[in-house]
Amino acid sequence: MTAFSCKPALLVALALLAGTAAPSARAQSAVADGERLAFDRGKGNCLTCHVIKGGDLPGTIGPELKDLKSKYPDRNELFAIIFDETKRNPQTMMPPFGRNRILTDQEISAIVDFLQTL
Repeated sequence: MTAFSCKPALLVALALLAGTAAPSARAQSAVADGERLAFDRGKGNCLTCHVIKGGDLPGTIGPELKDLKSKYPDRNELFAIIFDETKRNPQTMMPPFGRNRILTDQEISAIVDFLQTL
């Protein structure tokens, strides 16, 4: 095999490695964005009502946010709760963050990514 014939194989191997590393970096970025939004008192504001590990001055109106990946293995259910919990529980005090356009779908998705790490 010549050096020239090895180059395509090397490029394929590098592309495969890059493809596996990229989602991990993107996932870490989404989790960091979600944490920032969840703790942001002017945006997600989750700490107003919920205890979240690492958060300062949490509220106690809502449940503590922990073990959410095991409670909600389908991330779409957790997304729907944040988007508009009134559909599932009309008596909730939780604002419909998506329906009222407090958070975008992308922001809610990042928060879900973060919450699933707790």
